[in-house]
Amino acid sequence: MGLIYTLANQKGGVGKTTTAINIGSYLAEQGKRVLLVDIDPQSNATSSLGIDKNSINGGAYETILTQRVNSNHILYNSRMKMWVLPSSPALAGAEIELVDMDVREHRLKNALLPTQDKYDYIFIDCPPSLGLLTLNGLISAMNGVIIPVQCEYLALEGLGQLTFTLDRIRMQLFPDLKIRGVVMTMFDTRTNLAKDVIEEVRKHFPGLVFKTVIPRNVRLAEAPSYGVPISIYDPNSIGAHAYKSLAMELLREDHSD
Repeated sequence: MGLIYTLANQKGGVGKTTTAINIGSYLAEQGKRVLLVDIDPQSNATSSLGIDKNSINGGAYETILTQRVNSNHILYNSRMKMWVLPSSPALAGAEIELVDMDVREHRLKNALLPTQDKYDYIFIDCPPSLGLLTLNGLISAMNGVIIPVQCEYLALEGLGQLTFTLDRIRMQLFPDLKIRGVVMTMFDTRTNLAKDVIEEVRKHFPGLVFKTVIPRNVRLAEAPSYGVPISIYDPNSIGAHAYKSLAMELLREDHSD
């Protein structure tokens, strides 16, 4: 049965989408069947993989509303060997539409569980918020939440808010929700502050912070504009080496559990 991980952080610009895409692409390189689910109305993961969000004929929006994955809505990228359930501008209205729906927090989970056997990994990329779409993503995280955290002081405050939300979800909706790991991103080797933030996060989440740290790297920032992951855009960059290391770390741990 495939593993389902949700990438979440209500703070924007922490490398959430970059992490989802690049972990997925390196696992696909290893022969794993990977599905990336984009439930962010901004459609950054969709666009970063070279898909025109305005030409989508069905995707995450329809999946959440119908609680069913339509195989015609899943796009396969033969170059990256990855499947994508894309986002579209229609998702922007989903938060409002979900309010009055039955099982509004569980609709994505209900859709994905029947497809779980088709993939080795499903990565859900959430919006930078704690609304109903992110709630759907978190409740779908059958194997845990991966939290990217920028190596900056203000990131610690946002992390506290997210963990509070996770605790509330455990109490009210999904007792088995767990943190799979915290990924430290945008690490600047020139500053002591970045190192201090990593140490602080490791104290708060003992044993849950991935050993691999993602550095600041301009090539990582450039890759989405070319519609490809870093493994294709510049496989020899320090960003590529870091994400390959992170993907292998995840893979090793999953197989040792």
